[in-house]
Amino acid sequence: MIKYFKTDEQKKMRRLEAFEEGCWIDMFNPTDDEIEDTSLVSGIPEEMLKAALDEEETARIERDEGVFMCLMDTPTITDTDDGDTYETIPLALIYNEKCIVTVSLRGNPVLADFISNRVGVDTAKSVYFILTFMLGNAKRFLSNLRQIDKKSLRVQAELHRSMKNKELIQMLELENSLVYFSTSLSSNMSVYQKMGKLPLVTENEEYGDLYEDALIETRQAVEMCNIYRDILSGTMDAYASVISNNLNVVMKLLAVITLIISIPTLVASLWGMNVGVPFEGKLWGFGVVIGICVVLTAICSFILIRATNSIKIKTPRHLKHRRRRGRD
Repeated sequence: MIKYFKTDEQKKMRRLEAFEEGCWIDMFNPTDDEIEDTSLVSGIPEEMLKAALDEEETARIERDEGVFMCLMDTPTITDTDDGDTYETIPLALIYNEKCIVTVSLRGNPVLADFISNRVGVDTAKSVYFILTFMLGNAKRFLSNLRQIDKKSLRVQAELHRSMKNKELIQMLELENSLVYFSTSLSSNMSVYQKMGKLPLVTENEEYGDLYEDALIETRQAVEMCNIYRDILSGTMDAYASVISNNLNVVMKLLAVITLIISIPTLVASLWGMNVGVPFEGKLWGFGVVIGICVVLTAICSFILIRATNSIKIKTPRHLKHRRRRGRD
């Protein structure tokens, strides 16, 4: 899909019916014919227009015969049956003397703010347009990171009440999202640093201030993403330890029950053989056998429970020395 926009004299974004010089061409999930038509009217190579259509494309900056392309990763939220999924997709901002073009697989909320005039941009100032998008993209990362943190806390609260596979899978998906965000933010940082070396950015005070704001927001997003990822990774490890410990407790209980039940089974097997046994033919023999089973079971139960409760984990010597040194 292709849309044409241009900033009017009142600095408001208005939509155009066709291409004009100095306009902004917004393309998301374009067809091959749309890419070919845009390449003809804008003079931008088709290879650059198709770069952002590959979800695995890495963030970078390219220049080719008067055409400048800034490709960066942007956060996106996908609605699924199991809830929202946080991902990143590439978005290309390309400009030359004729126009500026944005290409992505999906609609972008930052560009939507440009269209609705919630954020003011000038289509005639391509570098200012890109820097404003960089700032909005960094803020979008921060907003999604806060949503991931709130969702993580909500899932952890549910896990405290009952340990279910559904919540554990949600935690794993959030951890994967943070990994994607961390990788994308690192790639964007390298692009932003290259962008800051452009003469138009370094020589223009307004552009320089806008670039510094975008860089600060991106660095904050990188730090937040790393913190949330470490916390979530530690939380997942803690829950894995809790699950393993609960399993060990259950297995220990089952082992004790199995051993205790085997004692009366053994006694009953011995007295049930087709050979001569004590108390054979006595009316009170059955009661004596039951009494023997009860006594032996009680004694074994006492010994097993006491033995299992007395088991302690021994601390290695080198860890003991570290603890002593820490206390000193």
